[in-house]
Amino acid sequence: MSLKDLISPFYVWQRAFEKPYTQKRPIEDRPGAPRYRGFHMNSEDCIGCGTCESICQNRAIDMVPVEGLEQRPGDSGLRPRFDYGRCCWCALCVDICTTRSLHLSNHYAWVTEDPDAFHFTAGTDPMPWNENSLGYRRDDDYHLLVHDRIEMEMLGPDESVRGFDEVMKGYTEEQAVLEADRCVECGICVATCPAHMSVPDYIRSVRKRDYETGLRLLYETNPFSSTCGRICTHRCETVCVMGYQGDPIAIRFLKRAIVDRVPAERYREILGDDVSDNGRTVGVIGAGPGGMSAAYYLRRLGYGVTVYEAQARAGGMLRYGVPSYRLPDDQLDKDIDYIRSLGVEVRFNTLVGRDVTFQSLLDTHDAVFLAVGLNQPSALRINGEEHPRVLSGLKVLDDVANGLDPGIGRKVAVIGGGNVAMDAARVSRRMGAEVTVLYRRRIEDMPADPDEIHESQAEGCTLVAQAIPVEIKPAASEAQVTIVWGEAEMVADDKGGRPRPVLQEDRMHEETYDCVIAAIGQGGQIDFIPSDYREQIEFKWNKFVPGDYQQTGLAKLFVGGDIANSRADAISAIEDGHHAARGIHRFLGGSADA
Repeated sequence: MSLKDLISPFYVWQRAFEKPYTQKRPIEDRPGAPRYRGFHMNSEDCIGCGTCESICQNRAIDMVPVEGLEQRPGDSGLRPRFDYGRCCWCALCVDICTTRSLHLSNHYAWVTEDPDAFHFTAGTDPMPWNENSLGYRRDDDYHLLVHDRIEMEMLGPDESVRGFDEVMKGYTEEQAVLEADRCVECGICVATCPAHMSVPDYIRSVRKRDYETGLRLLYETNPFSSTCGRICTHRCETVCVMGYQGDPIAIRFLKRAIVDRVPAERYREILGDDVSDNGRTVGVIGAGPGGMSAAYYLRRLGYGVTVYEAQARAGGMLRYGVPSYRLPDDQLDKDIDYIRSLGVEVRFNTLVGRDVTFQSLLDTHDAVFLAVGLNQPSALRINGEEHPRVLSGLKVLDDVANGLDPGIGRKVAVIGGGNVAMDAARVSRRMGAEVTVLYRRRIEDMPADPDEIHESQAEGCTLVAQAIPVEIKPAASEAQVTIVWGEAEMVADDKGGRPRPVLQEDRMHEETYDCVIAAIGQGGQIDFIPSDYREQIEFKWNKFVPGDYQQTGLAKLFVGGDIANSRADAISAIEDGHHAARGIHRFLGGSADA
């Protein structure tokens, strides 16, 4: 060893008296580059979908509840909490953020003696960089997720308007897998679905082509999946996180993709519904989606179920109010026939109050579930509406469903903006009529499904918004009718509600049509319930107000569907039926968790 090697360590001491530089550099206030990947920030646009947590390879993100932040439709109520002992600042969480709420400030210096400080909830905890406008944000043209929906084949309007063939053709298997692959499995949709279906799980089954598992998942909460895969109002899609920057996942059509690939004859084998009778019976009034759903879940629990249906076939408004180009009869039958195969008895052409009394049902059964729906058309409440050429939208659809000619003529006006109005208009087009739809508010206010509105216009229906019917008058020909309507101005509501239409009496119109189809709403018919029983039941706006588990003040009576909720769609009726089945089981001594 040389002398230099021996004395070289002593040269270090000469640095002991020099001014230190490196020790101060970590706390010097120096700006980072404008797009530097510094510390995390989160804006109020966050909905707690958890994609950031899922993609983090270091497990540096946990979704946690935040005090004062409640779960609501479209928002999980959770927010990302970061562990800076694990984070490597790769920014994958920023790149995948579905609402673009997450980004990185260009702040990079953080000196503290408190190690717990390096666990923080971005956007919630008061961090010094929260107002920093610089830093890393995902480029507008850079996407880790596929934002465009896989389009489904459908009949063009020129072809669809010529008949009642199903318009939507369904996904091919490859298309369904590609669409399912877009789902980030956040689960925010589950809370918004009235039936709380296991949406991420059954979408995963499509991606894995495991349709048997998918069918079992569907039937846990919805025995009308073939139907809902076609005509569900799909509120789940309105909160889908993929809709923030692109198209929401086609949740409804992925449900259909499962049932389209499972033959009806294999349902019993796959679902394993082996029923053992428990000796109790339940009567169900109405064979619509609410009544038949209750029948299905009650039968699985071992109850003898008898359904009393006034019509000749089951399905309620699904059969007699939804045209076959939207819901073919064989697909509705696929759902209903399986329920009946479990031993559910349906007595057709049996109107409660005419063929059998309500009292006899209470006497015969241990409990009764009532889901008669809304089958009575609402009046226009204008002079002359009793004219014979003023037809009910429900009656037109019922006639068409039964293979009858509704006699609408060649020039038709439809009054209303809901799905019944759109269906009546599109049916009229298929029967060769020229159709004008009059709606009192703006098109964006129409309660009909947006797809229905768009397709009705594509098929040639003319939509006239802000048109208020004023009077119905006889026309020169007895085969025609004249309607007087006025233009409306939308006026802001003083109480903060939606703008209301106000008739402009100086802007009136008078048109003559072969018929006017009224489709402004409908109500229920419950005159068969004796008055002394009705006194024990709570009503509001001519609808039942159910208590816990859909039970009424009349202990043996449970209610559901459109006659007992304000949502007026099939999936809500289905959930009411399922919920009531749990309530009836609980009422009769079983567990409500069954």
